[in-house]
Formats: sequence, C-alpha cells, structure tokens
Amino acid sequence: MKNSILAVSIISALSLNAFSLNAFAAQHEHDHISVSYEGKDATLHTANANKATAKTLNFADRAAFEQSSKNLIAELDEKTAAIMRSEFEYLTDKAPDSINPSLHRQAQLNMVANGLYKVRDGIYQVRGTDLSNLTLIRSDNGWIAYDVLLTKEAAKLSLEFAMKNLPKDGDLPVVAMIYSHSHADHFGGARGVQEIYPNVKVYGSDNITKEIVDENVLAGNAMSRRAAYQYGATLGKHDHGIVDAALGKGISKGEITYVKPDYTLNGDGKWETLTIDGLEMIFMDASGTEAASEMITYIPSMKALWTAELTYQGMHNVYTLRGAKVRDSQKWSKDINEMINAFGGEVQTLFASHSAPIWGNKEINDFLRLQRDNYGFVHNQTLRLANQGVTIQDIGDAIQEVIPESIFKAWHTNGYHGTYSHNAKAVYNMYLGYFDMNPANLNPLPTQPEAMKFVEYMGGAETVMTKAQVDFAQGEYRFVATALNKVVMADPGNHSARQLLADTYEQLGYQAEGAGWRNIYLTGAQELRAGIQPGTPKTASADVISEMDLPTLFDFLAVKVDSMKAAELGLITMNIITPDNSKILYVEMSNGNLSNIEVSKAKQADATLTVNQADITHILLGKAKIKELIAQGKATMSGDSEAFNKIASTLVEFDSEFEIVPLSTH
Repeated sequence: MKNSILAVSIISALSLNAFSLNAFAAQHEHDHISVSYEGKDATLHTANANKATAKTLNFADRAAFEQSSKNLIAELDEKTAAIMRSEFEYLTDKAPDSINPSLHRQAQLNMVANGLYKVRDGIYQVRGTDLSNLTLIRSDNGWIAYDVLLTKEAAKLSLEFAMKNLPKDGDLPVVAMIYSHSHADHFGGARGVQEIYPNVKVYGSDNITKEIVDENVLAGNAMSRRAAYQYGATLGKHDHGIVDAALGKGISKGEITYVKPDYTLNGDGKWETLTIDGLEMIFMDASGTEAASEMITYIPSMKALWTAELTYQGMHNVYTLRGAKVRDSQKWSKDINEMINAFGGEVQTLFASHSAPIWGNKEINDFLRLQRDNYGFVHNQTLRLANQGVTIQDIGDAIQEVIPESIFKAWHTNGYHGTYSHNAKAVYNMYLGYFDMNPANLNPLPTQPEAMKFVEYMGGAETVMTKAQVDFAQGEYRFVATALNKVVMADPGNHSARQLLADTYEQLGYQAEGAGWRNIYLTGAQELRAGIQPGTPKTASADVISEMDLPTLFDFLAVKVDSMKAAELGLITMNIITPDNSKILYVEMSNGNLSNIEVSKAKQADATLTVNQADITHILLGKAKIKELIAQGKATMSGDSEAFNKIASTLVEFDSEFEIVPLSTH
C-alpha cells in the first residue's frame, strides 16, 4: 500500500466528518433535475456566419482522412464500439446550421477512427475508443503499451480487442507500460492494463507523479467542474449539443486510475537512451510544452517518432480552458525543432497520442515544420503585439488579423482545441500577467456588486433587455452576452434575461470552431435554462490519490484548511511514523496554515502515530478501524489523541457543483 492510503485511512478511521477527499463519492448540495435538453435552432445570422466560414475552407484536402483510414486491421466490435463511437452516429456528411463547418469537418475526421490499425511492422494502435489512442509496440518478449487511455474500463476493453485482432503475437503479454505525459487521458487506464498483466513494468516522463497531483488534485475540484464545461460532459449527443472533443470524439466513462512508474525518464537531462525489453528507445524531455511533464520517443530500429501530444491534427491549447498551468509556446516550438533536427533526416513514421500517423519523410517534415511554426507564431506575434500596446482583452482578435496564409489554409493548425484567441491571451498572461496596466482594471469591484452597479448605470434591467433584444436580432451576440451577464449576475431570478442570455450563448456556441468554446457556450446555456446537470468527471479519483506520497497528500489537505478556524486553534504538531518504509512526517498547524516536512527522526510534538502501511489496507476498505489496530498492537498513538480531530475540524468540503453561470436562486 502507498503512503497516501495510510493518510487517507488514518483520518477516515477517526470518524472525522469534516475530512472528505473529492476523490470519493461526492455529496452534492444541489438537487439535480435531469432534463431532456435539445436546445434551439440556429438563427439566420448564425446560419449565414457558418456558410461564410465554409467558403474559406479547403474541403478538397482529404489527406488527413486518408491517413486516418489507412491500414485498418479490424473494426471495433459492438462491445468495444459502445464505449464511445455509437454516441455520435447522428453526424452526417453535411454540416447543419448549428455547427461551425470547420469543427464539423474535424468531427467527421475523428469519426474515421474505428478499430485496430497497423502503424508499421511492430506498431499498432486502437483508435476510436477514447479521447486518446492506445499504442502497442512489439518488443523482444511481448508488447509495450504506450499511453493507456482515460479510464480503466476503456483500457481493458481496448487492450482485449487489440490482442484478439493482432495479426500475430496477440498471445504475448504486455511487458511494459509507458506514460508520455501527465494528463489523465494518457495514464488513467493503467489499472485496466495491470489487471490483465500484473507483472507489467511502468515507465513515465520526468516528475510525472508530482505534476499529476498538482494539476488533478490540488485544484482538482475546480478543474473537474470546469472540465465538464470544456468537454461538454453534460450535453446531449445531437447537433445542438456536443459534436467533438477536438482531440477525439470524447472522453470515456469509468474510473480514472494510476499506477506509479517503476522508472521515470530524463531525470538526468533532456536526452536518455534506454532499452526496454530489447527495444532501444531514445527519449527527449519536452516538459513545459503541452504538459508540465512530457517526453517524446524515437525508435531507431523502426525509424518511428512518437510525438506524444506535441502534435495532432489541429492546434493544441497553450492554456487549457478547464484550467492548468500555462504552457510555454516558445519551448513547444523549439522542442518540435529539436525533433526535426535530431530525427528529421531519417524518420519514416510519425505516430502520437491523438490523431492518425503520418508516413513518409517529406510529409513528416512538412507537418512538423508547420506545427513548429504555428506555436512559434502564437508566441512571437503575441509578444510583438503586446510590445506595441495591444492589451490582453484585445489580443485574441488582433492575432487573427496577422495569420500567414500558409498557416491559415492548413487544416492541422486550426483551433479545434486551442484557439488563436485564448492561446494568445495565455502567452500574454505568461509574460505580463492578467493586468493590462489600465488603472480601471487594477482593483475592480467583485463580480456581483460590479454587475449591480453596471445595470444601475445602464438604466436598469428593462433598459438593458430592450437594447439586448435589438442587438440579438441583429446577430450582435458577443456584446449581448457581456451585457446580459451583468443583468443575470445582478438578479439571477430575472427569467427573461436568463432566457435571452441562454439564447445568446447558444448562437455563439453554434458559430465556434473550437470544440471547447462550443461546449462552454452550450453548457452555459443549458445551466441557465435547466440548472446543473449530472455528468461532471472527477480527475482526483481515489486511485490517483492512492499514488500520492504522504507529504503530497498533506499538501492537498492544506488546501482544504479554513484558515480562520485553524488560527483559533493555535499551534498543533504531530509525527506520523511508518516503520515499514522508514518514513517520518512532521506536521504542524500554525497561523492558520498546515505545513509538513519529511524528517530523519521524530520531533517533539503534541501527538505521534506509528503504524505500518500494510496494516492500514483494511481501514481504507472500511473493514477495520484505527482503534482496532491499536488494540491489536499493530499501531500506537502517543500524546494528544485529539490532535487529528482538531486538524480535521478545520477542513472544508469542496462544493463540486459551484456556480459558473448564476443559478436562478442562491
């Protein structure tokens, strides 16, 4: 068992009701009213806007479709296809008025993925069962699984399907599992693989576990709620709802899991060559690009380049809308350049976490150069514009005025996942922060009182509504959204304003090329009309948290401390000793803050708990209590037995369904 399981078990065993990781069953304060939500039709303005967009697009270029359908070995069977594909059968060849034609084309492209594909001799992929691809690479004694989907259920079904349909050697085991980076759709299916092949050895990118915790746990509650908007988790599967997730059709349903790597790569530098089960692989660290922990891989014997998520058939997020650390687009561009420089002379196959492979040396180099130049363009032109005084609010529109034709006309630079608008704002924020130096924006009122004053200044809600209705009829949706948001925030019970704002968000969603933008607009409209719907994913799952070490878990607990309650308790100290791994954690609550540090020997403290990790398993499963372990001589507690209770009394329970758009009642 892991250190983190120990910590979870200790506090739960003491019946500390204030302590509840959002990894476990959520207890919601909001009552769900599940609705059959269809949305409204596109307006004439939206239909015309989408038709105008279609005229700018090169639909004759079908190269990506040819790559996606190439080398199909076996179509998904009914059981495996049910994971994802069957939900999007409503998509037809012609884009309806309610879908941006460019996004519709991407949705069609991602529908091609439908089974087991041969990448080249010795490399196969299952595509179409999750947001990402499951890749199998032949090694001396079996298979290396590279990236293992989002959920245990999807990984297990996909792997079983692959082994049944591989042209040969499907009876051999998966001997190694590699995570290219720290995003859940690349490690979340780990337990599914391990359950089939218990002896699998696990490899991961540098510092991966820490970055998983930072991104999915420390801000996990807020990120999960926001992710439901970005990925349209509560939207219906129809042409007024979710169309695509840009990187793939969508996310699988099930449990997000994580098996901590036995070995992490690139710890000593940017490059590492390692032989895994007889197969030489060259790993290049690319952390700080698409993920805070990431690597790409080259297999010299196969002349095959794995680009992880630095490339796909579209432009990626420099800032992901669900929330994450801002990514370095300059480094992203430079790391793609490193790949070109190191492997461009001989590479014959490019394959990745998303989208289909690309074959041929020239085709790969052309693809990589354009991907490189697109991220470099976003970085360099954003800073050029910022250095000329363009502000963060304006830069999203400004950068779209300077896109070179070669980038504009290419499909795989389009903003399906990361748009030029919000990526440019991310670059601006990375260098200059959120503040544009206009004094009016330095210390504005909080959102709700600001909204009330705006509505008052504009002559009241009725005046705003009258003007908004005129602008809506003229298709001026962007400002209508801004104005009506103030009205609804000032008075969430204003039914007419809520409905018109929902109508406005809906039309903006129908016009959006970015899948995330569409989903965010449409989810906002849905919640304005019908309230919060079930379906929010939980990235901070029990299995992910089980891989946290004890200091990291207590870092997470520190985020849950109510500082005012903690300050009232004064100083509380304790040691947690785990003799089976010779670890000692010293925990101190002081000045309203919870801190921890690993120490070489126990310190003078209010309380000390000594217990083996293995003895805590039954507590986590609810089959034993800490008092029973103490009675059995398997644990000891000295000092203030209430120390844990005191700390736990300061911990808050996160509301996993906090408001994003104002609900009709508070």
